[in-house]
Amino acid sequence: MKPKSPRYGTSQIIEKAKEFGASLAGITNVEALKKSPSHLMYGKLDEYKTVGNKEGNLKPGEIAWPENARSVIVIAIWHPDEKPELDWWRHGYSGGTSGNRILISINSKLSKWLEKEKGIKPITVPYHIEDGGIFLKDAAVIAGLGCIGKNNMLVTAEYGPRVRLRAMFTDELLPETGPVEFDPCRDCSMPCRNACPQNAFRNGPYSRALCSIQMESDRANAALTKARQRTDKQSLPIKYCRACELSCPVGQ
Repeated sequence: MKPKSPRYGTSQIIEKAKEFGASLAGITNVEALKKSPSHLMYGKLDEYKTVGNKEGNLKPGEIAWPENARSVIVIAIWHPDEKPELDWWRHGYSGGTSGNRILISINSKLSKWLEKEKGIKPITVPYHIEDGGIFLKDAAVIAGLGCIGKNNMLVTAEYGPRVRLRAMFTDELLPETGPVEFDPCRDCSMPCRNACPQNAFRNGPYSRALCSIQMESDRANAALTKARQRTDKQSLPIKYCRACELSCPVGQ
């Protein structure tokens, strides 16, 4: 099946996503996503079971996306240094974080517009890989939003790694917007790696296990503060580490 002509509105879809609040947006196809590095490695490395994963309906490495899913639209919002609360996690808070709620709202508006104005059926992408989700960073790279930097994060030309991502499938095969030639890390002194409180790059490659230790520490700090203040469960957020992200000079 060939993708629709560019006249079908790929650029219009990107602009509409931005009109609804996205800072960046791009499109790739499902077949390309199946060949992305993280999807190929998922299930082969134990470390993929340590960060942000949960018990789900799929086995490690298994893909169970809807049969009619053809393309993936990836959106990103800028997460500036002066708005750390966008990524603060609260138990019992719809969407988990306020940044994620913004992304959900953008996706909702874009979905309705796609169906009404373009006749394209949007298909929800679950957040967790174990429930049929996708590796958002890989999808963003293939869609042309940036590259995977030496901090193991998506690095964009406009905002560096200070972005948050969300995606949706569509039942139409749309023209792709990436990947792009972009590598700001080639001659970088890697302040991101020096900033890591767990030295997650101590052996060269990024260690998800060490990053997980920091995440557990962040959760423990939130719980300790809650206990000291004797406050209710929902009032105190978990402030996850952003040291490698905020130290990146790209997009400053």
